[in-house]
Amino acid sequence: MSIMSMTGFGRGEACAGAVKVVVELSTVNRKQFDCNFSMPRELASLDSKMQALVHTRVSRGYVKGLVSVTAAGAESVGAGGLDLETITKQIGVLRAAAASLGLADDLTASALLRLPNVLSARVMPDDPLELWPQIERAAQAALESLEVMRRREGQAIELDLRMRFAALEKLSRGIMQLAPAVPAAYRTVLEKRLAELLGPGCVVEPALVAREVAVFADRCDVSEELTRLASHFAQVGKVLDAGGACGRTLDFLCQELFREINTTGSKANEAEISRLVIEFKAGLEAAREQVQNVE
Repeated sequence: MSIMSMTGFGRGEACAGAVKVVVELSTVNRKQFDCNFSMPRELASLDSKMQALVHTRVSRGYVKGLVSVTAAGAESVGAGGLDLETITKQIGVLRAAAASLGLADDLTASALLRLPNVLSARVMPDDPLELWPQIERAAQAALESLEVMRRREGQAIELDLRMRFAALEKLSRGIMQLAPAVPAAYRTVLEKRLAELLGPGCVVEPALVAREVAVFADRCDVSEELTRLASHFAQVGKVLDAGGACGRTLDFLCQELFREINTTGSKANEAEISRLVIEFKAGLEAAREQVQNVE
């Protein structure tokens, strides 16, 4: 199973009788799940059911949905499909207002075009639940389309992340190769400085140098940090292989990788290791930004 991107778009529609339902879903990045639907006010009671349905397929990210209900075909939008009862009430209210204000009753057929919803066919049932099976089919089709796009983008993100983490693991191996030589280099520098301070003919006590080097070696030992880095990289590989909704896990592993490399940089007193640590941090930050796109 490949990983899923949090960005995508899906559209689905369902027709039954004279009614056509269209559901559109678009998703963007967000740490938690959040969903907002725009739909006819007559269907407002179905909002919670739509959110629950979407949450079964989308675990993280912001989902913006649009639900529209129209007549299935132009032939159904004739005079017989209009809400004549509402139109009659609107005309009655206008004529009563004109009479009370002493205005001329100049309503014509063309004036009907300016009345609200006069050209909208009456397709909404009295009970919104009657329309739910059709809305659900359209929503499921939209979710299928959305998942295809999110999975396709997820495959590209996975490839990019594997390359980035492989580069970071290579840097950690470079640090691992350099780390054992740090105490020996320190011993050489220490002996040279002591010789310069004591002057010609003076012999530095070997036990003193050995004790100082041992203290330094213990202080700059990064073997534990490098071992944990290797373990984290192995876990990253397993998470990417498993796929699915793994964004939070990858984000946590990025935090742990940063913690270990930061400790490594503060302990390993060596210029080349410091350079590799800085390069590692820059690469890790780029990988972490990419992880924010993963569900």
